[in-house]
Amino acid sequence: MSQQQQVVALLHKSIRSLQSLQQLHAYLLKSSLDSHQLPLSRLLLLLTSSSSLCYACSIYRHARTRNLFMANTIIRGHSQSDNPHVAVLVYTDLLKQGGQGNNFTFPPLIKACVRSDLAGKLGRQVHAHVVVSGAVNDSDVFVRSALVQMYSSNLDMATARKLFDGSSARDVVLWTAMIDGYARNNEIVAARQLFDEMPERTTVSWSAMIAGYVRVGMFMEALELFQRMQFVGTEPNESIVVSVLSACAHLGALAQGRWLHAYIARMGMEPNVFIGTALIDMYSKCGCIDQALLVFEGMLEKDVKSWNCIITALAMNGDARRALEFFSDMQKLGVRPNNVTFIAVLSSCAHAGLVEDGCHCFDLMVNVYQIDAKPEHYACMVDLLGRAGYVHEAEKFANASAQPDINIWGALLGACRIHGKVEIGDRIRKRMAQFGMNDCGSRVLLYNLYKSAGWLADASSVRKSIDDKGLTKVPGCSFIEVNGKIQEFLAGNSLHPCSTETLEMLEIMARTLIMEGG
Repeated sequence: MSQQQQVVALLHKSIRSLQSLQQLHAYLLKSSLDSHQLPLSRLLLLLTSSSSLCYACSIYRHARTRNLFMANTIIRGHSQSDNPHVAVLVYTDLLKQGGQGNNFTFPPLIKACVRSDLAGKLGRQVHAHVVVSGAVNDSDVFVRSALVQMYSSNLDMATARKLFDGSSARDVVLWTAMIDGYARNNEIVAARQLFDEMPERTTVSWSAMIAGYVRVGMFMEALELFQRMQFVGTEPNESIVVSVLSACAHLGALAQGRWLHAYIARMGMEPNVFIGTALIDMYSKCGCIDQALLVFEGMLEKDVKSWNCIITALAMNGDARRALEFFSDMQKLGVRPNNVTFIAVLSSCAHAGLVEDGCHCFDLMVNVYQIDAKPEHYACMVDLLGRAGYVHEAEKFANASAQPDINIWGALLGACRIHGKVEIGDRIRKRMAQFGMNDCGSRVLLYNLYKSAGWLADASSVRKSIDDKGLTKVPGCSFIEVNGKIQEFLAGNSLHPCSTETLEMLEIMARTLIMEGG
């Protein structure tokens, strides 16, 4: 066996440590085998597969001879890295050297364009190169699927559909890519129609459709499709589990959420950070904060999203002090909070009236963690100060926001309504008119504020503007799980089959409370 064959045989073994791969590289250099493309190509493949992309790039740059396999390996590595745009630079360098891409070049290159937000003009140029190279034909479904994903990410579903319809060799990957594109662009009816037409489905196909339903807030449909998937005998993957847990959380479907938790344990699925966080969210939104805490404490790995989720859960369930304790623990363990963390913490302080703690957290966010305050943070601070009666200070915060936001002015109007600050409310009305805000909820608050203060002419004016513009409030909606079935109730809607009995029971409860002095 020659030296080259010995090295290639070694490279085909399960060598993954950087030190071992560096030793093999040194041997290639010492034996003058670094000019042989076969062992060098295999070395680059192992390095990119073992998260040693920088070292692989260094070898590629200094290689005496290169081939297309080596270029494809580096392009694929960069497409999966934190700097996917570098893949495009490697490809342009390949073209300058007189090379040309093939079927293995374009899928990761297109993926790099999408991940770099370059799917517009540059993505179309790559598509042109694909056509010129002849890489797209009826047998190249991976290239075509990558192009469908690219155009979908660029909101160009018409071109994506042309590519799909133009292929006579559609496999499940291409079908799924098209369904996922429709779902991600909120064209859920088109996605479902295509899903129902699929000749065969994989777990990924079911995942794309279920995730699409969850994305557009069609949680009942997501659960129904999940049940259908179980009926046909398809096992869920991690992505499906997370999507269905999210649907259960929004619907308050505790029984189904618990069943899914038991299923995860029964199937031996790893309770990783994604599943763990989804379980915390489900239990907390179903009111089972103790169970959410048990899941959190049992997680071997926790990222900032996990901490955000449990802090939000505690805040949502009225335990602001404990939410602040978890926020402190998070920092002690070296987990850096992000803007979502501070929204949860500030919201918790607002609902508990912890003005001093809230102001401290806002200062910590801006001055220590150097996080720019977003409208959501200002809205939380306005709500915090306004609820506590510091309406003038809340107004200063509202004016300090660089971006006018209806949530900020709505929080301030709510404070004015509670504390009777009609003059500040009148100033808010003018500011809202200045920015062209026509939110019905804020106008209703203004109407009630003017009316309670005796400003009847102004109240009448606001009422007239609501009627003239045809503004209506989105009706409130609630869900309740009874015997494993989800029941939905809309405010002002008497179409539910049990609405009469429900209203009668509410009347009885109200009378009982009055009699008991409640």
